Formats: sequence, structure tokens, C-alpha cells
Amino acid sequence: MPSLLSADFANLQQSIEQVPDADALHVDVMDNHFVPNLTLGLPVVEAIRNVTDKFLDIHLMIEDPDVWAPGYAEAGAESVTFHLEAARAPVRLAREIRAKGARVGLALKPATPIEPYAELLGEIDMLLIMTVEPGFGGQKFLDLTLPKITRSRELISKAGLDIWLQVDGGVSAETIERSAEAGADAFVAGSAVFGADDPNATVSSLRTAAADAAR
Repeated sequence: MPSLLSADFANLQQSIEQVPDADALHVDVMDNHFVPNLTLGLPVVEAIRNVTDKFLDIHLMIEDPDVWAPGYAEAGAESVTFHLEAARAPVRLAREIRAKGARVGLALKPATPIEPYAELLGEIDMLLIMTVEPGFGGQKFLDLTLPKITRSRELISKAGLDIWLQVDGGVSAETIERSAEAGADAFVAGSAVFGADDPNATVSSLRTAAADAAR
């Protein structure tokens, strides 16, 4: 799914219309506290919701998701992801988001292991493994995250859960194949899509590359 972090913020609707074949739109919300960058917030997400019926996948890189995350579900986002490192009460927050009608995503920074939090998997619908340090687009994919993707897939399978395993950061034609081989099945690509001459064709080619690698 394309990340709007790499879109033209002055023409977000136009950028959205450039990727009509995207399965979803990934929206990065940053507060300049949890990560050293400031992007957009709830009013902009509400505006995006008004101009597209695409599945909205919100990724909250903010300091206080316990307070703010439910509002994004209320705004009509189909999926709301918060960072484990920032949440004070992740189980309570996950249940609150789900009660408001959205899927629940749990995000981990590259250095945060999955194993201590395996018991939380039953509370979520998606696990997001960051493959760069969160905060900025255009970073290089961190290969050290590949074993964690594999371990996460093994934990999900062992528990018999239907959870999307998403990767975000440095996703390109090359790295999407390795991520899919490791066990990921949802992919966020920003600069690789909106930096291309034909963003929509790039979405399709990335989807094909991931599917081929998974097989």
C-alpha cells in the first residue's frame, strides 16, 4: 500500500488519485515527540476520508496513542496502528479501537523484539514490523529486521491467528521480495511509489513481486 508520507502534501487528493489500484492508503501521523518529525493529524485524516473510499491504514507515531488513537477509528479509518513502545495500556487501547469499528495494528521499532509480547497477538489484527527507524521516509531497508519478520510469522502461525504481518520502511522491488519470503504479507511503500514516473504501475509491480516471492 502506498504511504502518503511521500506524497505531495500540497495536493494530497491528486496523489491519492494517482494510485487507483492500491489496496489501501497508509497514513503516517507523527508528533515530533515519539519521532523527530511532524506530519499531519486528525483533521487531515478526516479530510482524506472525505475524498476517498480507499481502506485507510493509519500509523500513529505519537507519544500518547492511548488518548488519540480512538479518534482515528471514529473518523472512519479502517485500521489504526499504534506503537507498543508508546502505549501505556496496549490491551485496553486495542480493545477500544476495535470497539469503535477499526482493525487494530501493533507496531514495533526495529530493535524491539516480538517474543516478550507474543501474548498480545490475540488482541490485534495486524503486526507492523518497522524496517527502518520510524520518523522519515526514504530510508534504507534494515536487513537485521528480516529474522524478526520470520519469527513473528512463526508465532502467528503457531497461535493459529489470522493476523496481517506488515513491513514499513525502505520497501522497494528488491526488499519487498525478501520481506515476503520472510513471511510478511502487507507492505508499505512510500518513495518507491510516489517517486516513480507511474505510481500506479509501481503499485501493481510491487504487488506482483511480493506475490511471486511468497509462492
